Amino acid sequence: MRRIAFVFPGQGSQSVGMGQALAAASPAAATTMQEADEALGERITDLAWSGPPETLDRTENAQPALLATSIAYLRALRERLATEGTDLDPAFAAGHSMGQYSAMVAAGALSLADGVRLVRERGRLMQASGRGRDGAMAAILGLDEARLPELVAAAAAHGTFGVANRNAPGQVVVSGERAAIEAAAGIAKELGARKAIVLPVSVAAHSPLMAEAADGMRAVLGAIEFRDPDVPLLANADARPITTAEGCRAELVEHLTAGVDWIAAVEHMRRAGVTTFLEIGPGRVLTGLIKRIAPDAEAVAIDDPGAPGGLAIPSGATTAPA
Repeated sequence: MRRIAFVFPGQGSQSVGMGQALAAASPAAATTMQEADEALGERITDLAWSGPPETLDRTENAQPALLATSIAYLRALRERLATEGTDLDPAFAAGHSMGQYSAMVAAGALSLADGVRLVRERGRLMQASGRGRDGAMAAILGLDEARLPELVAAAAAHGTFGVANRNAPGQVVVSGERAAIEAAAGIAKELGARKAIVLPVSVAAHSPLMAEAADGMRAVLGAIEFRDPDVPLLANADARPITTAEGCRAELVEHLTAGVDWIAAVEHMRRAGVTTFLEIGPGRVLTGLIKRIAPDAEAVAIDDPGAPGGLAIPSGATTAPA
């Protein structure tokens, strides 16, 4: 029997028009987007579907739009499966960075309304955090994993610096003060990296520069109701299982300043017997990463513009927990 994991993308997977065909074809998806609009008191749906892209891409807009769209995909999938008398029973729900909020909504730990309001505030706090310290991020491609500690040590001499995302073999994202990031781009190439690209962002996500945002979210999250998740979640920093409401609350504070080890998360799920990963949300970024981390596993993005309503239905959908 297959074991399935739901995986949810983070910021960067958003695009203008995401989920629009889905909502037109699925009452469950349309209702989900309406719920998000009502929770925010504005039509994030219009922004997700019509843009402009530069407004959608702002952190405080991209995150709630992406969360709402991801849950719309999940509910549309379950709606379609219900008509066939089947369902999905995932062994894990895992989110990449902001995708943790989507995973928590999917696992029943957090309501959709609270989720979209929280990521809207998260985006605002991230944009403000570290102000005056000129944060930046860079993608490092093709660097031998064994040389990563050397890169961190050398770049940190130029300012606050750390690994923000360990995404796949040979693909990491670093984050910190711009002077350190720019230095790291050159150092990485000297250490054998194929490419080092300073990214067009102004937020040093998953770095100590997000300490103010973490403090702000700690205060905000204290007033939100969390429930124990229906399925295990995995912490971004070290892939440890999260199975309690308080564990969920702590994760959403901690992951702002800690890195995302997506390799560790996928490897943990594979060791636990997961054979199939379903990317729930717009795009296929995580599907590509998973295929590099675990080539022997099945990875499917349910966002498929060529499928009816833009929704790909995995074959043999029914599964059972171990």
